[in-house]
Amino acid sequence: MKKRLLVVEDDQRLLEAIAACLEYDFDVMTARGVAAALVSIAETIPDLIVSDVVMPGGDGYSLVARLRQNPRTDVIPIVFLTAKDQRRDRLSGIRAGVDAYLTKPFEPEELIATVNNILRRVSRTHTRVALAASAPISKENELAADSANNPPHTDDNLSRAEERVAALVAEGLSNKQIASRLEISVRTVESHISHILSKHNWSSRVDIVRHVMHPPDS
Repeated sequence: MKKRLLVVEDDQRLLEAIAACLEYDFDVMTARGVAAALVSIAETIPDLIVSDVVMPGGDGYSLVARLRQNPRTDVIPIVFLTAKDQRRDRLSGIRAGVDAYLTKPFEPEELIATVNNILRRVSRTHTRVALAASAPISKENELAADSANNPPHTDDNLSRAEERVAALVAEGLSNKQIASRLEISVRTVESHISHILSKHNWSSRVDIVRHVMHPPDS
């Protein structure tokens, strides 16, 4: 099944050109502006978004901010495709949370390759998350002992127990759902998440999700 992309662009001719470039390899939806994009996303979550930056009625940054604040959409990969090609513009895009920044006029092959690379990385990450989350754990004291007695085995300094919790956070599960999945208490889940955040000086669950979705060795 083809991956579903959403292209957001206010210029109708350019919107059609970008869609035509991508529609052979992907299932492409289109939206003329941020408002239309949000309506489309509310109906169907895309696998990736390609968006312009400068648009009337809300720019690409406002779209990214809205999506990153919603746990239903905060890990959707986003590619900026824009005429703004200054270094400060690229830095602003990266800081906003986009996954790639391409400039107009764009090369179709570069756009397709960028999208494919991001989607392959996401697929690998989902596989890792599924494997980590499927590790059998039946008792809360087993998870606690694992965290206390087993040294970290990855470069990010997380214990095996913390990795399992982080993987489920990346799946979008609430603390209560994670507790149910791992058969532990909500308080224990909260403790693990607190330890994960403090180890990296992170401020929220979004940072955990981004770390799992973009591991250091990816």
